[in-house]
Amino acid sequence: MNANRPNSARAAQARSESTEDHLERIQELVDQKGYARVVDIAASLGLSRSAVSNMVRRLAARGFVNYEKYRGFTLTAQGRAVARHIKVRHQTLAELFQLLGLSPETVEQEVEVIEHHLRPETLRVFSRLVRFWRTQPKQLQAFLRHRKS
Repeated sequence: MNANRPNSARAAQARSESTEDHLERIQELVDQKGYARVVDIAASLGLSRSAVSNMVRRLAARGFVNYEKYRGFTLTAQGRAVARHIKVRHQTLAELFQLLGLSPETVEQEVEVIEHHLRPETLRVFSRLVRFWRTQPKQLQAFLRHRKS
């Protein structure tokens, strides 16, 4: 990686869709069991153990994961911060789509498809819209009536 690139560009590259999916699943497992294992991540993401093992080594090299071969692993402070951001983004989109009246299946499918491709500005606007509709339910109801017309 080029040392002259800004930190944000390096961070964006380090947080590819695959990276984010792995970090999200690792944090979910750590929350459940206190640690994650390659076999659990592989089963959760539908990937081979070797593919997950390679990704975990890359995540460790990038400073996201505390990894020891043949043992469980956890996220570093940096990895937890990224995982928290991913979770908030996921929750924001899910809540927005739920407020719009989409079915649970559609909500989950749409979130998985678009969550990795939103710019921060777009996410901030969606987050504000969710907060607005939570505090102004009459406005949400007016929109939902308009949507049906």
